[in-house]
Amino acid sequence: MNRKRMKEVLELSRRRGLTLLASESSSDRLVARLRESKTNQTLIMEIKSEADLLVQTADPELTYSLFRVYGETGERLAYERVYFERRKRLNAFVIMALLEPGNKGYETAALNIIWSICNEFTWCLPAHFNAGAEKPDIDLFAAETGFALSEVSLLLGERLPALLRERIEAEVEQRIFRPFLNQGPYGWETAEHNWSAVCAGSIGAAAIHLIDDTERLSVVLERVLHSLDCYLSGFGEDGACAEGYLYWQYGFGYYVYFAQLLKSATDGKINLFDSDKVKEIALFQQKSFTGGSTVVNFSDSPASSGIFMGLSCCLHGEYEEVIVPDASLRADYSADHCGRWAPAIRNLVWVREEWMESDASGSVAIWPSESYYLPDVQWLLSRHAAEDGGSYSFAAKGGHNEEPHNHNDTGHFIVHADGQTYLADLGSGMYTAQYFGEERYTLWCNGSQGHSVPIIDGCHQQNGATYRATVMEASADKLSDQLTLELSAAYGHAELECFKRRFLWNKDRLPVLTLTDTIAFAASSGQKEHTVTERFITFIAPELAGEGRVLLKGKRQLSMSYNHQLWEPAVTPRSDTDHFGHERFWYTLDFQAKAVTGPALSAEFIFQFDS
Repeated sequence: MNRKRMKEVLELSRRRGLTLLASESSSDRLVARLRESKTNQTLIMEIKSEADLLVQTADPELTYSLFRVYGETGERLAYERVYFERRKRLNAFVIMALLEPGNKGYETAALNIIWSICNEFTWCLPAHFNAGAEKPDIDLFAAETGFALSEVSLLLGERLPALLRERIEAEVEQRIFRPFLNQGPYGWETAEHNWSAVCAGSIGAAAIHLIDDTERLSVVLERVLHSLDCYLSGFGEDGACAEGYLYWQYGFGYYVYFAQLLKSATDGKINLFDSDKVKEIALFQQKSFTGGSTVVNFSDSPASSGIFMGLSCCLHGEYEEVIVPDASLRADYSADHCGRWAPAIRNLVWVREEWMESDASGSVAIWPSESYYLPDVQWLLSRHAAEDGGSYSFAAKGGHNEEPHNHNDTGHFIVHADGQTYLADLGSGMYTAQYFGEERYTLWCNGSQGHSVPIIDGCHQQNGATYRATVMEASADKLSDQLTLELSAAYGHAELECFKRRFLWNKDRLPVLTLTDTIAFAASSGQKEHTVTERFITFIAPELAGEGRVLLKGKRQLSMSYNHQLWEPAVTPRSDTDHFGHERFWYTLDFQAKAVTGPALSAEFIFQFDS
């Protein structure tokens, strides 16, 4: 939509103010509905508990010493823990001030943290801050802060002193609107990943809330819409998020938050939900879960996640095919360690009680048996509810090694049962300068050495878009799923003629996974002896149970069968640092080929759950 048409639409539309968040015409009606909702009571109690705890302490300061840590060491958590606690305080105090308008303790705490955030040296994280840059930085968190403060001002209304309202408007103008309009463009405006959605969506939302001049607002929204088009271009028609489920929830969440505001602000004349691709992206959530809260965690994604019920209800309202999961899968209020305002308030405001009725038995919801092949990202995803009452899942991926939040992991796979991981993806590690720098693939969770793929002639997979899989066959049906990949291109320095990996997931009764690798070496390598190590990643201590058998004993028992005449198994305990800075422990289960003297090697591993 061009700027002229945008301006005309905005001038004709009247839906501004509180109706951008909900159907209520006043904050009093909104609060009354939230307090009367049975579905929201647990979440409200979680927010109140956090607010009551936080109100006992002073707002923590973002000191110069903390700010220097990243530049001196590359470590991010010291500063970010304090930064995110301040955002959590904003959320908890403001929400409770809304819900309990007579409580002066919450209101005072809310006003103080608003003032304190307005006083911050920068709203950016040090990892994204470019000292001495020609234009002010606008990173994910600066944009989110502008969105949050503009919406807080809208919701608190006249309860917010005029000085604070004016301060919010001035700070958002100086830190967000003016640099965006006068000193852009910014690199993220054409990004095909979460940055374009979060930054542009947040700026667009803040503009809808704060900018009254329709000419100026239309200029902002024109740029925002261009960025959101770039974000969507990062998806294929299958709607899969190559960054992983966490970044779907994050990036696509902010796309939705802005899209709903814009749709409401223009009386539906600009509807970003009216798109087949956006609908497919919305359906990605229900394809990502393997059982309960466990997810297919390729890329920088955690192994489990709660559901943002507000986001799910909004999407269900737009597309009836989107599942609103059982209420037992709701993300706890504290689950978002970044303390983001937009999902926090919408998990209250957008929830529809009639769509969230829990199973009367109180049992944990199990996702339905379904299989998907997503051709653009080359993922095979399968959930199976067996006759024994168990829930079993398998996922494998092709793709390439320059994806957003990339891991070198073409040909990698995971196996889950009843919400427990048997063959694992380590997911994301602790974000540091090293994590996003030249040493990224020396880290276990990012390099192929930390994935269930082989090591060939001492070579791991290489990083880059040319190091990729070619799909030879892919199918998903009721009885079995299959994915066959050609992976020789992923191993840049290995002398390979071909490397074919075939997954066959048989779902008749208890599922059985058969993994077959066929490796042929290049003729130019001559008669030299080659080395092949088949590697598997697991959090469960493997037990060598006689010749040709390894057991993984969790809630259920997974048996791995192999040719003991060809392979020598070795179990090695490992550890690394997870996304939150905690040490985690896991195992590599390696099978070293005893002798590879011929031109080709064929290997078969069978993974079977015992009854």
